[in-house]
This record gives sequence, structure tokens and C-alpha cells, in this order.
Amino acid sequence: MGIQYLHTMVRVKDLDASVAFYKLLGLEETRRMENEGGRFTLLFMAPPGQPECPVELTYNWDGDEGLPSDSRHFGHLAYRVDNIYETCQHLMDNGVVINRPPRDGHMAFVRSPDNISVELLQRGDALASAEPWASMENTGSW
Repeated sequence: MGIQYLHTMVRVKDLDASVAFYKLLGLEETRRMENEGGRFTLLFMAPPGQPECPVELTYNWDGDEGLPSDSRHFGHLAYRVDNIYETCQHLMDNGVVINRPPRDGHMAFVRSPDNISVELLQRGDALASAEPWASMENTGSW
């Protein structure tokens, strides 16, 4: 039996804030489904030209009270970027905390508005160490 990757789903509390965050990462909306009966929205976002690699944002119109809040069993989303320093600077300039700065020129972690851990990895070889990243401390958990 074969297997095919479909998507990763994360629940979001504020659909607009989450869409704005993933757009900052460079993702674009590929599909949206509004379910009146179930009172939820499914919104899929993927890197340009990679619609087969989406993250599904699930937004329950009436909130998520009563649902498990422990997201520790979910590890993280991971995206490869062309320039990790430029990506992190762009995110910081737009109010995103860099939880694990790219001190090594290779890897960084940020969190979405819903506390989803997002790993950013440099495409190809690590970039040369550079400030302010080289001396930047971790912030919070990642």
C-alpha cells in the first residue's frame, strides 16, 4: 500500500492573525472551505509553487473551549528559506519574536499566534555567522 503526504493541521483561535503570520513566512492561501453546518473554516496555505505541502488552519467559529489545549504532542512545522537572516529580520520587523535565533546561520524557531512552533532552515550551506544573530539569546521556548 502506498502513502501520500496530505497536510499538517493546526487549530487557530484568530484566523486573520494566523493567516497574516503564515503570509509573513511566505505562504499563500491555496484553498478555503467554510462549513456552515459544522461551524468551522478550513484554510490551506502553502509555499508558492508547492500546493502539495500545505498547512491546514482549522478555525472553529464558536471557539475551542472544551477541546484539549495541550499541544505538546505536536512538534513543529518546518520550512526551508533562501536566506535565514533576511527571513528572521522580516519577521522581527513585523512583530514576530525570534525564539531561537539563527546564531549558526542555519536554523531558527518562531511561534505562530497560536503558539505553534515553526522551524526555519537555511537552504544549502549555513550562512556565515553574523550580528545581531550571533549574540542573540533565546526568547521563551521553541
